[in-house]
Amino acid sequence: MLRRSLWAALVLGAAGPAWAQDLPDQSRPLLGAAIRDVLIETPSLLAPLREPIPLTAADLYGDESARDLNLLKRAAPRLFAPDLPGFGPKGATAALAFFTQADCADCASAEAELRALSDRLGLRINTFDMANDTALAAELGLDMAPSYVLPDMLLRGAMPAIVLEKYLTP
Repeated sequence: MLRRSLWAALVLGAAGPAWAQDLPDQSRPLLGAAIRDVLIETPSLLAPLREPIPLTAADLYGDESARDLNLLKRAAPRLFAPDLPGFGPKGATAALAFFTQADCADCASAEAELRALSDRLGLRINTFDMANDTALAAELGLDMAPSYVLPDMLLRGAMPAIVLEKYLTP
């Protein structure tokens, strides 16, 4: 009889947390044992818990990322062409577009690190002055120097060479 009453309470939702909290301490083990017995006798109650829950990652920046990638694709000929000013192997397609400006405290050291990285890895780097290339910098949303543009990402602010190397090498 107790099992049928407990079964009815479970099915109807009457055995919620508030109801269980009102039980005296000595009754809790009996309730736990009765719930266990009901679940063993009726495994279908647990079936919904055994089904995998589909995990989908929230793509909070998906639209922005797609917009940036589309922008980079459209701007690529103006950023990565082999005949633009820069350093590294002549005639090679640039791996990175480097934006600087004259009054930038970090630009000179960032360029020195980038030149050393270019020499070591044999990469072409195209250089842009944000004062002369204001329309392109604005189109890309670059609001600080130095900034780095790769075919698939924008990096604003000085980056250590070790970070750039990770982005530039497969």
